[in-house]
Amino acid sequence: MTKPCRILVVFGTRPEAIKLFPVVHALKADPRFECVVCVSAQHRQMLDQVLEIAGIVPDHDLDVMQPDQTLDALTANLLTGLGKVMDAVQPDRVMVQGDTATAMSGALAAYYRKLPVDHVEAGLRSYNILHPWPEEVNRKIIGAMASLHFAPTETAQGALLKENVDPSRVHVTGNTVIDALHWVTAKIEREPHLAAGLATLEARFAGKRIVGVTSHRRENFGEGMEGIAAAIRQIAQRPDTAVIFPVHLNPNVRKVMNERLTGLDNVALIEPLDYPHFARLLAIAEIMLTDSGGVQEEAPALGKPVLVMRETTERPEGVAAGTAKLVGTDAARIVTEISILLDDTNSYESMARAHNPFGDGHASRRIVELLAHEIG
Repeated sequence: MTKPCRILVVFGTRPEAIKLFPVVHALKADPRFECVVCVSAQHRQMLDQVLEIAGIVPDHDLDVMQPDQTLDALTANLLTGLGKVMDAVQPDRVMVQGDTATAMSGALAAYYRKLPVDHVEAGLRSYNILHPWPEEVNRKIIGAMASLHFAPTETAQGALLKENVDPSRVHVTGNTVIDALHWVTAKIEREPHLAAGLATLEARFAGKRIVGVTSHRRENFGEGMEGIAAAIRQIAQRPDTAVIFPVHLNPNVRKVMNERLTGLDNVALIEPLDYPHFARLLAIAEIMLTDSGGVQEEAPALGKPVLVMRETTERPEGVAAGTAKLVGTDAARIVTEISILLDDTNSYESMARAHNPFGDGHASRRIVELLAHEIG
């Protein structure tokens, strides 16, 4: 009998975990593969929430998270730690996702060992190395080393082809985040208690139109966060509107939001949500205001317009399709764009009904089949 291909799947943040757990499930269910999971815990608490709901127990855990660590110290710890894991596991291939320091370091450690790197969500480009920072450079570095590029869209595929990546190494799969959202939504339907923690807020804001907010981007720290907070204060003055904001654990986010928004009647500053509760927030919100990449993909799957608090996006498909709009971090502009969606039914419906360009929920199976073809 042919020995299974041993794949080391490396991730460390909540978004990576969400986008990779469907692939891990698919690999573990396929006898052609032996799936070994290594987490860096670049985000400890939020990562663990996803692991628990997805039923994944890591084989290796680096636990690298430290308060206020610099990017170079984090990268050094990741590179040496992941290298040791690879030397112990002796994988045939290494899989990374997206554009985090964990993904970049995992790809580089694999390259140093001449191991093939499989890049999930490959080809995203903003063409600005400072927005998002440092993610744009991370994904370009990974792209230079990857053996297989699993592009979520044709736009991402096109970006890689422009960089002279061998077309035979690039495959459009859809985005695995849609697989994850479908999986968790079905799980909540079977087990409603998993997302019951928002019931109090839903009752408190009954009859109001909910704006869901997430913000964590490094390039928005400082002036950008101040602008976001000012916009939320103005939005919350509307009697028909409420804001639910799971506040990121990073102190650069928490300090500003707690100082500017605590005590407002129509604003709920809450702890970061586990994945089922975040899916519930997407379901009850009318609009998502975010600087996240994943929310740009997830919200349209549930018909929710996305206003992106960034100047550029590596997911232009959503903007082109009409599911998302770039609004930056200027308070006046954010308030204007949200007001248009709240007050103009036609504008709202045109975004809510736009086709989601990010996938059909079967990306993970496509990835596994492409890997199987690769290994023969």
